[in-house]
Amino acid sequence: MGIIDKLKTRWGIKSTFQVFIILIVFACTGFTALFAREFVFDLLGVTDEFPFWQRALIWIVTILPLYNLFLYIYGVLFGQREFFTLFLKKTLGRIIPGKKNTAKKEA
Repeated sequence: MGIIDKLKTRWGIKSTFQVFIILIVFACTGFTALFAREFVFDLLGVTDEFPFWQRALIWIVTILPLYNLFLYIYGVLFGQREFFTLFLKKTLGRIIPGKKNTAKKEA
């Protein structure tokens, strides 16, 4: 069983083409988040002189929510709204304490 087949099983999808589209969405999102970090940090005046823990905290508070937003936007643009809606519900269910995971159980 190859990696593509494992991803299809894990994500509950049938098409190899859909796996490639989803991987492209993740790549575009990561690339956009990279540029967003630079923009947001410049906007907030965050420099390398800031202690690591402060930069990490600012990253978590600003870029992590933006990443999820970018992920959903790219998912919609690439025609994978349903997959990324469930993916984000599952992910946010793990991050937000006390929130029940309402996403469908995936294979």
